[in-house]
Amino acid sequence: MTAPDPPEKRNMGATLSGIRSFALGLALAGVSLLASGPTRAADIYAAAVQHPGRTADDQKRDALDHPAEILRLGGIKPGMRVADFMAGDGYYSELLSYVVGPKGHVLLINNTSFDRWAGNAWQGRIAHNRLPNVEHQTVDLNHMELADGSLDAILIIKAYHDLYWVDSDKSNWPTVDTPAVLDKLVKTLKPGGTLVIVDHSSKPGAGNTVASSLHRIDEAYALHDFESRGLKLVAKSDALRIADDPRTQVSYKEPILGKTDRFVLVLRKQAG
Repeated sequence: MTAPDPPEKRNMGATLSGIRSFALGLALAGVSLLASGPTRAADIYAAAVQHPGRTADDQKRDALDHPAEILRLGGIKPGMRVADFMAGDGYYSELLSYVVGPKGHVLLINNTSFDRWAGNAWQGRIAHNRLPNVEHQTVDLNHMELADGSLDAILIIKAYHDLYWVDSDKSNWPTVDTPAVLDKLVKTLKPGGTLVIVDHSSKPGAGNTVASSLHRIDEAYALHDFESRGLKLVAKSDALRIADDPRTQVSYKEPILGKTDRFVLVLRKQAG
């Protein structure tokens, strides 16, 4: 495209033909339209974070969790049907609600343990039809009644490692048939659907061995878990990396609470 003329030349209207002016105007308009498309798409994530209905407590988490960046990387779009799996108090569920919009649907999924640890805070979040497109479900992880091919995306935020947690107190955390749960999650995704995983990093090579003791897991192990089930890695992010985390401390306790290194993976279920 021809560069715009300098101001002194643009002022000499008589030297420009009406045809050239019209063509230039069309070209500039085209560029403007092309540029505005991605900008509008990106803005839905920032708008969700900036939504005036969000609580002060949720807003305090944003600097740590970078949710707009995570949702953007995951390709969450209006109209999608999405699960926030082991959602706790529903921090991400609310953000998803704003992004998928009135034509979308969000499943806020917990088991009884996650409901309890969250103090059932999800109740206030969705009370009085506050988030009409969010549906809470309390599930038995070993018997989830989720329809195959029913979800466009699943988010597992800092909870994937819990599928490998073994607790002697079964009233606190029941035995989980982890391979079956992972199989079910993959089956629940539509072809082309995406899985977003954020979790606390263990030392490389640790596999799932510190899931119970440190509530962390190995990134490479997580990747293999889902690639072996037919998903393909399509994106990852260093947005939540904290290089000086020794990866030897319990993720949810001081002194490392809120300072853990976390990996971010986005995987896609292949069509056909």
